[in-house]
Amino acid sequence: MVRVSHVHLSGCTGCLISFADTYEKLLDILQMVDLVYAITLADEQTRIIDTEEKLTIERIYPENVDIALVEGSVCLDDPHAVELIKDVRAKTKIVVALGGCAVTGCVTRFSRGGQNPQPTHVAFVPVSEVVPVDFAIPGCPPSTDAIVKFVVAALEGDTDYLEPYAEFVKNKDVSGDDLWKRVISQGLCMGCGSCSASCQVRAIEMFEGKPDVRMELCINCGSCIMQCPRIRMPKAKGILGV
Repeated sequence: MVRVSHVHLSGCTGCLISFADTYEKLLDILQMVDLVYAITLADEQTRIIDTEEKLTIERIYPENVDIALVEGSVCLDDPHAVELIKDVRAKTKIVVALGGCAVTGCVTRFSRGGQNPQPTHVAFVPVSEVVPVDFAIPGCPPSTDAIVKFVVAALEGDTDYLEPYAEFVKNKDVSGDDLWKRVISQGLCMGCGSCSASCQVRAIEMFEGKPDVRMELCINCGSCIMQCPRIRMPKAKGILGV
């Protein structure tokens, strides 16, 4: 049975909620995998470190994990977070960045949708800037359907379906501004509205058949880039034997 983990770093837990909202589909998936690590969905192994100064309880990430769904960005000011993600990479075959914070940094990094930065004076980076990542699922959070279909495709070895998610790891320009530069301003947009429909913070509105990007609302989650049919994802090699 495939050994799967869910790792929570710096984020709002929205991606896990989106995954859990699958209801009966989640139960089907849990019957197909061995969920070996998830601080909210599974029992965990811990170690107790007793010193003269304090008593510390540490979670133990298991060995030989097949797929890790990593949610949240990595806080560079938190040595435990950096150590954990490196441990995850060393003990896991396939690491998946789940959601905008893990993929781009999203609201924890540069783009905050017009809000003040929270928390302040802390450095957050996407998972791929600390360890190699095999797949990236953008969105804040990714839709329930997107998560379920990805997990099922991974379990079934559907490499054709997984290719765009593997290629998306290499994309660094994934904001609404990048959509404007790469597609709209180049006259490539055909007015399909996919970008606007995918934007969860309503930073992209259709105006006279073309998308109007409001960068002050953009949170740099990558959904619009992933959905745009004009941005073609070439096939990724070396993932799951492709």
